[in-house]
Amino acid sequence: MKGLVALLGCTALTAPAFAQEAPAADEPKKEEIVVVGSLNALPVKDVGSIFGFDKNLVETPRSASTVSKEQIERFGITEIYDLVSQSPGVFTNSFFGVGGALDIRGTPGEVYFRGIRRLDNPGNYPTPIGASDRVDIVRGPASPIYGPSKTGGYINFVPLTARAAGGKFLDSPEGQLSYTSGSWARNVLSAQVRGPGKIGNQEFGYSLYAQIEDSGSYYRNMSTRQTILQAAFDTDLTPNLRLEFGGMHHNFKGQQNGGWNRLTQDLVDNGNYITGDAQPLDTNGDGQISHAEARVANLNPFGGFACGGNPFASSITAACFTNPAMRLSNVGTAKLSRRDTLTAEDDKLNNIANTAYLDLIFDAGNDFEIKNQFFYDGYRNENENQYGFSQFHNSYVIEDRIVVSKVFKNDVGKFSLEFSPSIRYTNFKHGEDFNYEYFNRVDLTKGYNALSDRLLSTECDCNYTGYNVGHYTDYGVAGLANLDFNFGLDLTLGARYDHVKVVTTDVASKLENPGGARSADTSKGGWSWSASANYKLPLGLIPYATISRQSTIIAGQGAEITAGDALSGAFISASKLYEGGIKGSWLNNRLYASVSVYKQTRVDRNAQAIVTNQAVETRGIEAELRWSVDKHFLVSANYTKTKVENLTAIGSGVLFSFFGIEDLKGIDPALFLGGQPIGLVPIPNRNASRRAGIPEDLYSATATYSFDNGLAFAGSITHVPSVFSGQSQVVRLPAYTLVDLSASYTTGRWLFRAVMKNATDAKYFRANFTELFGSTIALPERPRNWQASVVYKF
Repeated sequence: MKGLVALLGCTALTAPAFAQEAPAADEPKKEEIVVVGSLNALPVKDVGSIFGFDKNLVETPRSASTVSKEQIERFGITEIYDLVSQSPGVFTNSFFGVGGALDIRGTPGEVYFRGIRRLDNPGNYPTPIGASDRVDIVRGPASPIYGPSKTGGYINFVPLTARAAGGKFLDSPEGQLSYTSGSWARNVLSAQVRGPGKIGNQEFGYSLYAQIEDSGSYYRNMSTRQTILQAAFDTDLTPNLRLEFGGMHHNFKGQQNGGWNRLTQDLVDNGNYITGDAQPLDTNGDGQISHAEARVANLNPFGGFACGGNPFASSITAACFTNPAMRLSNVGTAKLSRRDTLTAEDDKLNNIANTAYLDLIFDAGNDFEIKNQFFYDGYRNENENQYGFSQFHNSYVIEDRIVVSKVFKNDVGKFSLEFSPSIRYTNFKHGEDFNYEYFNRVDLTKGYNALSDRLLSTECDCNYTGYNVGHYTDYGVAGLANLDFNFGLDLTLGARYDHVKVVTTDVASKLENPGGARSADTSKGGWSWSASANYKLPLGLIPYATISRQSTIIAGQGAEITAGDALSGAFISASKLYEGGIKGSWLNNRLYASVSVYKQTRVDRNAQAIVTNQAVETRGIEAELRWSVDKHFLVSANYTKTKVENLTAIGSGVLFSFFGIEDLKGIDPALFLGGQPIGLVPIPNRNASRRAGIPEDLYSATATYSFDNGLAFAGSITHVPSVFSGQSQVVRLPAYTLVDLSASYTTGRWLFRAVMKNATDAKYFRANFTELFGSTIALPERPRNWQASVVYKF
């Protein structure tokens, strides 16, 4: 922290001094391209969230897409899962029903805010998108200038700004009020205002956004209550020194959703559910099963056993199940409603997230700029699930990044250089309880009772499986160069070094098994680099190639680094990317298309966090087309081919998993559904290591047509082939085609919009945490539903 304070202090003192001495630049601005009727969906605007240089996506040698606020409005996009139809490479498994981050290229991605990485959010809260001016989707690891990142990629949220197009303050305030209703008592009220302001002689711009939601849910025992507040301010302190600051507050109250338990192929295909009551274990009569009561019943962590002679499901027989506590009584079958899932009446997922930023941008003239970016992101999270899982996080990150950039122009071309030291401090406090996690004790046709309701560690503040406190600091320095030659060749080269110091401690007094508590104080470094090239050919074609190595910090769901990972050095690893493709823009920038082929792989297959940062190798193809046919008609199409293989599983030949009913085929499920058999899934070849739930081929398309009288229609379609629900490949989820439709009418200051999601009422599922739980649970998705919005703009 001392280094961070010193860095901030140095910046605060030096930037104003430079501002007084340097002359203001009078450089001609790059002409802005506007394609009428395109909803800003075409990649003609500069995007600095990929390499840090102001280039549009056609000129950028990476696979990436943007989704504009106009697309968000027209297509009725309300959650990150809706982005699947707008971009290739982003199909996402369920993480207990919470849209925290996208799976990108088949592996968990990250979330950035204005180009800086937020804390990990696999399913801590749904990431809000309503206050975004633009969402960038970058496939593959981040550029070295942004620091360590995951293999798959990231989404970058660009919030609504305080300036109008062209960088000037607005002449007068503008904004909108919106109310949205919909299926299952959906109620969302939002307000937005932007405009100019003045305090004394100091002019500034502001952007304010607020959203309140109080909604029900298709699923029983679920609801959403959330408040989102966002603000952005922008002012010119001097002619060459600009200040931008703002933040976001997000208070979310809801629940996770594990989906259906007692999973069988018959349940998926026909809705036939195995009913039955678990055995009573609540000996003190308080209505819950405590850790001690589960231990007395010999439901040792997960009800594990090894009677078969080896850890594979094939060795387990009915004779293994001699513990009466694992059995069901009153067994039968019933048709299960898709609304009845593992969420209990007392479940909760509460999260308060706060994000803040402050940028100082000093323009020294002659294409020389110094930028200091200060960033804060923190959350307090409490997650309770009555089947036996609970956790909490109280974590935050502070980052300060200085970017010194200089542009040189001559007869040969334009050459841009960036140098960036940074410091990133993460503080974490995290506890979790999963030693007695029993999805199958509850009969979903009846709901939770004393036979299935667990006393959770967060309820008693005791008996945690893991309880970690600590912090880590990443000291980084990066350099990046873009060499844009006039004859058509464009080279981008970058390198970075990160040194990460970790201090972490297991709090023994909070643990169920305190004997395993450890602590660590260690450090480790890692290099990142990238090299990219593209070339402008005739006919508007731009082929490109990229090769990179990118460091990644392996942290858990609450940004924690465990003592075990710290002591082994497994908290930092790296990935390599090989990517090539071709892009083009034609018809006066009305038609854009791109195709990319890639291979990306984790360097160290033994370093992974199975929830947040997996050691995988991914190979695939991504194709995208966007065409503004005329000022009325816009179409897009995407194709994704993805093969994701778990390198840890390939290396060891096995993968740990919960065993489901189909894993133990031929054994009466009533013998073991009161507990949880576990073991190892054999991985004899690369095909067996494929990540379940992610389709190999994915197709999507969108279209929208607007009439001159204010009426507009839009639709999207996504086809998802059949996939396995889990790593053992014993339950197959059916293929489906998802269609969303919307219609809107604008008259004067009013906008009326109706959205029909899943318009064909497709019955489909989303796999849930496939590596560990995929054969035991799956999430039945929502049927046809509607939303209607009234918007007043002023």
